[in-house]
Amino acid sequence: MKQDTQTIEAKTIGLIDSLRTTCGEYGLAGGGSEYKIITEMFLYKFFNDKFGYEAKRMPIYGERLSKAEKWDAEYDKFDEEEVEDLFSYLPGSVPKMKPHHTLSHLYNASTQGDFSTLLDATLVEIASLNEDTFSVLTSGNSKVKIFNGVTNFITDVHKRDQFAIAMMKNLASFNFEDVFAEKYDFFSRIFQYLIKDYNNAGGGKYAEYYTPREIATVMARLLVGDDAQLRGVSCYDPSAGTGTLLLALAHQIGEDRCSIYSQDISEKSSEMLRLNLILNGLSESLPNIRQGNTLLEPAHKEANGTIKKFDYVVSNPPFKLDFPEYRDTLASDGIRFWAGVPNAVKQIKPKPTMAIYTCFIQHVLNSLSSRGKGAIVVPTGFITAKSGIENKILHRIVDEKWVYGVISMPSNVFADTGTNVSVVFFDKSTMSDKVILVDASKLGEDYQDANNNKKHRLLDKEVELIVNTFRNKEAVDGLSVAVTYDEIKEKGYSLSAGQYFDIKIEYVDITEEEFNRRMADYESKLTEMFAESHRLETEILTQLKSLKFNS
Repeated sequence: MKQDTQTIEAKTIGLIDSLRTTCGEYGLAGGGSEYKIITEMFLYKFFNDKFGYEAKRMPIYGERLSKAEKWDAEYDKFDEEEVEDLFSYLPGSVPKMKPHHTLSHLYNASTQGDFSTLLDATLVEIASLNEDTFSVLTSGNSKVKIFNGVTNFITDVHKRDQFAIAMMKNLASFNFEDVFAEKYDFFSRIFQYLIKDYNNAGGGKYAEYYTPREIATVMARLLVGDDAQLRGVSCYDPSAGTGTLLLALAHQIGEDRCSIYSQDISEKSSEMLRLNLILNGLSESLPNIRQGNTLLEPAHKEANGTIKKFDYVVSNPPFKLDFPEYRDTLASDGIRFWAGVPNAVKQIKPKPTMAIYTCFIQHVLNSLSSRGKGAIVVPTGFITAKSGIENKILHRIVDEKWVYGVISMPSNVFADTGTNVSVVFFDKSTMSDKVILVDASKLGEDYQDANNNKKHRLLDKEVELIVNTFRNKEAVDGLSVAVTYDEIKEKGYSLSAGQYFDIKIEYVDITEEEFNRRMADYESKLTEMFAESHRLETEILTQLKSLKFNS
């Protein structure tokens, strides 16, 4: 009997919690290895169930497996030739597993001794078998495999078998099959819960920056539309993190109608992005995922060495990051960084000062095709910059008519940055005659998350308000204004909605009698205040005169 989505979601979260609990029992809670263990075991279970689900639907062998009381027990009877033949029928995005790789086979071997070695060896074998499909490449084209084993993180070798058995027991009580028809909406919530304790800005120099899901949805809907019939389009994020923006974009377009490209310097983010793509049916895009420094070594290039162009580009880059070690290298590329590169700091400070986001803006613009559309998250101060690299960028995107909209978000909606942010929208086709500027800074509500941290979020009705106002280029009092490019130039290239709002003075008609009454009240109150003031002056002078010199 098929379970409802809420039930399976609750069970999935229960699986994640049980894996966390086991890690905690073996002293791994909060450690750098915890997220590796949990995500690897979670993904192994997903692979096992996904393989079984797809194998039972394949020609020839599917009927044999689906009619068996336990498909994995029947699969154990396959010889090597049958296994290879079954593999030939599977879609390229489906993980391949041999009979001795299945969870059932492993679980039955858990009491035979040295189980930790068997578990890790099995995970490594699965990774090698699926290397071409599920590996992520570094910018130097080194493959980062999907599994590396989990028990070596237990320092006490005598406890490794117990740990491995406990992990397998967690997996054995759960099945993913009921949700393989589910898409982004289900797995995005599961993914966020899975990584909630590991995706934070405390990870050192290259911290992970999280984009709230509702903001990602707004960006995707405004770039793509709600009823777009697109096919074969390319989507790129040069600072992808765990993929929130890319997944929202792919979901809006249709996962089967687009290819995903990304790069991120963080190893942890790249691993999580891989997991996110696998969970959401985008495994075919995994060869396009790169780990490395986008600005220094952009991985996606054309055959002639130029930057690859994409149909859609999204980014929520780090705003400030000191990079003196390669600043001059970037500055020498005057074509890609036409507005310049921030000056290098003389010494590294506790808080970075180099505005690296200005480099990402230029990279995003360079990565858009001639009719491409993009959106990037920036500190709100950028949209009114009067000097420096920021001002040069503003001049170019207005003069070229590349910018077609800006949304200034509420404070603290990006809780990880602590900075007021805006989203700037680009369209290289230069088809817009006006720019829509939305000031959403007063929208949203405060709330406390599960850890009692105060945060801010947009409500669903506010998301609809922003989307509809932006699309229709409506002028709404106190919220939005649609202005021409000439008007923007007259305002010193400012993209702040507030600078274009009309100042309105409200007049209220009153009678002469009401006017005289109000004036009498004001006079009476002022007289009382003046009298009190005089009394205090007199008292202060009296007290002053009473002071005597004490020899």
